[in-house]
This record gives sequence, structure tokens and C-alpha cells, in this order.
Amino acid sequence: MTTTAATPSAAADPLLRARYGRSDAAPLAALNPVLDNLLGHRSVRAFLPDALPAHALETLVAAAQSAPSSSNLQTWSVVAVESPEARARLVELTGNQKHIAQAPLFLAWLADLSRIQRIAERAGREVAGTAYLEAFLLGAIDAALAAQNVVAAAPSLGLGTVFAGALRNRPEEVIELLGTPRGAFPVFGLVVGVPDPARPADVKPRLPQSAVLHRERYRVPATNAEEVGDYDAVLRAFQAEQGLPQQDWTTLVVNRLQDAKALHGRDRLAEALRHAGFPLK
Repeated sequence: MTTTAATPSAAADPLLRARYGRSDAAPLAALNPVLDNLLGHRSVRAFLPDALPAHALETLVAAAQSAPSSSNLQTWSVVAVESPEARARLVELTGNQKHIAQAPLFLAWLADLSRIQRIAERAGREVAGTAYLEAFLLGAIDAALAAQNVVAAAPSLGLGTVFAGALRNRPEEVIELLGTPRGAFPVFGLVVGVPDPARPADVKPRLPQSAVLHRERYRVPATNAEEVGDYDAVLRAFQAEQGLPQQDWTTLVVNRLQDAKALHGRDRLAEALRHAGFPLK
């Protein structure tokens, strides 16, 4: 097996500066093409109408299936939505996310216990374990790991991606559109297409590592300044550069989760899951 030579990184590295929005970010042990790809990730929301390269879908699914799977249960499936009519309907169901109609491919990722249920039924067996919350989490986590492999692989094919959590806003209607059976639930979507070079996406800065990295035991900060450092200012600077409305991150996250209305229909997700065949015991 061949390995790619790694070079020591410096805090001044452009990708590291972009990821943290500052020039004094802690340096990494090394940089290489794999890390360059991961550090340079950006969500693309402007696509060309161009078709995907030949066999791109199959290549991306192979990458997805190369992700880890708990106990090799492989409790996920994906529905590839390519027809303009179905993608236009998904725009409606996801709060008017027009880039879903722009890009030629929408991947609806499912937590899918129905496959195991069918296998057991054909064998005259029961799988009571699929009724528990743990089983749904297995499917949702497996789907997320698989989809992230697609996100990491897409740039190597000249493609961009963006997740669509709004697939959960109106889940019953999404289920009807996709024709998913009981025991399979759409947990999120992924838009895939050729990025529009006239509207390039930029790397969005993340929280400083001090906010998310805890060594040995969780450390509870006493203030917001200690919690997130100067991230509010870093994000406002990014918003200004992008011509976006400026808002502190600490305000944004509280507003996003302040009440049931802010969840845009996802406050009834447990009900929708039970209707779809997930008792969540």
C-alpha cells in the first residue's frame, strides 16, 4: 500500500485559516491531500444543470458503503431522486430550497430497519429489537456515516454537495413521495451536482477547538466568552465578506432551538417516526 507524504502544517496555512477564520489557529501535525480535502469542505448551494459524470452515482454509493456500520447490520438505504418533477416536489417539502431543483441528483438517506424485518419474516423469525430507540439510532448513525463518505468523495469527481435536514419538516409527505415502507424513515437529504463556478462557495469558519475539545473530562465554561471565544466576531466577519446578514452565532443557535415553532415541523418527529413503524421503546 502506498502512502502520501505528509508535510508539517503551519498555523498560517490557508485552509486552516479559513476553517477557523483566524491566522493563529493551532497548527496540525501534518497536511496531505486527504486532510486538504476535509479541511476545505464547503456546502454548495449553487449548481450547474449539467449531468453527473458517467457512473458517478454508483461510485458515490460504493464510497458510502465503505463507511463503518455497527455490527455490520447496514441499517441504511438511500433513494436517488433524479426526475425534475420529484425534485421540484422536494423543493416544496423542504421550505423552498431551490438548489434541490438545480442539481441533477438528490439523495434521500433512510434509517432502514425494514430490510432486516423482511429477512426475519421470510425466515419465520421475529426481530423485536427493531422496536427500540437503539435500533433507530443505529440506522440514523449508519446513514450519517455513509453520507459523509459521499460528501468527502464528491470533490474528487468534480462535484459539490449540501445536506438537507429539512427533509424532516414534512416527513409523511416525503415518505409518500419516496414510497418508503414501514421501518424505513428519511432522516436527511443530500444535494449533489456540479458547482456553479460563477457562485463559488467558501469555507465557513467553525468554533475554536477549545469549544469542542475536552481532555479526559468535560469542562463546563462559566461564560459565553469562555465557551466560544471570539467566534461571534469571526462569524460576523465571514458573514460580512459573503454579503450575508450579520448575526452572532450565540444568538443564532438559541433562536434556532428556542421553541417548537422554531423546529419547522420537526417538533412532531417522534409521532412521525411511530407512524412510520418505529415504536421507539
